[in-house]
Amino acid sequence: PNPCLPLPVLQAAHCQMIKDLSACLLGQSLRVDCHYENKTSNPLTYEFSMTKDNRKHVIHSTMSISENVYRSRANVTLQKNLVCLYLQSFTTSDEGVYMCELKATNDYTGNQLKNITVIKDKLEKCAGFSLLIQNTSWLLLLLLSLPLLQAVDFVSL
Repeated sequence: PNPCLPLPVLQAAHCQMIKDLSACLLGQSLRVDCHYENKTSNPLTYEFSMTKDNRKHVIHSTMSISENVYRSRANVTLQKNLVCLYLQSFTTSDEGVYMCELKATNDYTGNQLKNITVIKDKLEKCAGFSLLIQNTSWLLLLLLSLPLLQAVDFVSL
């Protein structure tokens, strides 16, 4: 057979692969970052859950219904290769094993899972957040001042 022919669809294994799961504190909120490698443009579904005392609690999901206790406190942002859970008013009662589950539409390999144990006292503060804001404003100021600098040069001529 010609090796250049595309593989049958069923062999398109692991459309998306969770690479890393990390958690940090952002003020009073818990942030859980689920980094994945996307190999398809197919729609992605996700589920964030937490296991505590051998019971699974769905926090935020497009696969199943999230529990009432989390519904008003949790939100998720989707970026390129990152699904991010924010859980507001995070307390020790929210400690447990957090799980990120991803599934791409028409991916025959099944769901991708990764989990992380979250304990409030052991969480680090989210890095790079305030730094990013400072850098952005500095960059913005620089960009805004460029036309002014050019105008001054023009006047001095």
